[in-house]
Amino acid sequence: MAQTTPVHPVDEVPPVRQLAAFGLQHVLAMYAGAVAVPLIVGGAMKLSPADLAYLITADLLVCGIATLIQCIGFWRFGVRLPIMQGCTFAAVSPMVLIGTTGGGLPAIYGSVIVAGLAIMLLAPVFGKLLRFFPPLVTGTVILIIGISLLPVAGNWVAGGVGSADFGAPKNIALALFVLVVVLGVQRFAPAFLSRIAVLIGIGVGLAAAVPFGFTDFDGVGDADWVGISTPFHFGAPTFEFSAIVSMLVVALVTMTETTGDLIAVGEMTDRRIEPRSLSDGLRADGLSTVLGGVFNTFPYTAYAQNVGLVGMTRVRSRWVVATAGGILVLLGLLPKLGAVVAAVPAPVLGGAGLVMFGTVAASGLRTLTQVDFKGNNNLTVVAVSVAMGVLPVGVPTIYEKFPDWFQTVMNSGISAGCLTAIVLNLLFNHLPAKAGSAAAEPDGLAGGGTEEGVEKSREEVV
Repeated sequence: MAQTTPVHPVDEVPPVRQLAAFGLQHVLAMYAGAVAVPLIVGGAMKLSPADLAYLITADLLVCGIATLIQCIGFWRFGVRLPIMQGCTFAAVSPMVLIGTTGGGLPAIYGSVIVAGLAIMLLAPVFGKLLRFFPPLVTGTVILIIGISLLPVAGNWVAGGVGSADFGAPKNIALALFVLVVVLGVQRFAPAFLSRIAVLIGIGVGLAAAVPFGFTDFDGVGDADWVGISTPFHFGAPTFEFSAIVSMLVVALVTMTETTGDLIAVGEMTDRRIEPRSLSDGLRADGLSTVLGGVFNTFPYTAYAQNVGLVGMTRVRSRWVVATAGGILVLLGLLPKLGAVVAAVPAPVLGGAGLVMFGTVAASGLRTLTQVDFKGNNNLTVVAVSVAMGVLPVGVPTIYEKFPDWFQTVMNSGISAGCLTAIVLNLLFNHLPAKAGSAAAEPDGLAGGGTEEGVEKSREEVV
């Protein structure tokens, strides 16, 4: 009898019932972050409530389209892995500056379109840089991604930044209740239910939150049933040199962050990222960013929140995340549905976020277990890179006296840590050791460079 070729878990198509549940879980995990960027930028520009609502629906629509491009792919666009796409926070400060200094939204969208085109052109170049991401660097970057996300979960636990009752015991109690539900379902429920533990935790948390006054659904009644984003709704884009330069710096930062996220998902799904697939993923980012500039929204990147969800649930199918992209398209076309999802209170998301974001950090530690730390400086590479990555997270104003381009790069803990890891790996493991230098101590804190355990391919390490 002819034997059928086994399907890789990434390409498996679960039953429709599971697709819907798993997809909705991904949407809930990233929704708050997705709508935060248009809220921040629109709020800083003092846009009307109607314009803010328009920005949000346009963002959700393009989020969904970008996710579909990344997961399903066509030609040389899309990494074809379970990757959720959303607006990058690295662009917030430059966009606020562009929008409030006279350029307005047309200048923002002009610079976003140019940045998207630049990402598509630079994608093959970044693909060739993959050899500079051995397990030492990728494990460190994944660890930094997880650590950088934990303050986001912490703010949700406390009630959300700017909330009147930020840090109230009731908020923390609700978040802990959701955390207990998620852990309980994951530990004791049947296999299928354990894989949607986050969705169940959010649902139970929302049910508990309503009678205690944590949220209401008044906004659902005010929202429109149908909302369609039309190209250049706020006017034809303008192309200002200073705005374009700022957004090109953001493009380099987002490409670095996306590279780390793609490698992380590749590790979690056992489908290793190759130079070509990395280029395809970055090219999809560029196309989505161009679409963002055309359809009244912002630059797009892979969302690290959902990387943790993939690792936690061990559901590796890209069709699950493609379903989440379809749900986002519906939310973008049906604002009333978006208002229902937006009613989930921040502490509920925070309880689930603690598990998801911690899972990302733990995945980085798992990758680092493949690295040899004896007789070399690898421990120093990890230590300094994590320190540089956590610095802007713990002290957000540390670089406020520096030029704008420097802040754009270094205020992102992910890009700061990633660049540090790459440079230190080259310094300690690629440059020739100094003549007569002493061997490193067993703890890896001193000594000359060595490539052992660093230059091995991932297959050899595994």
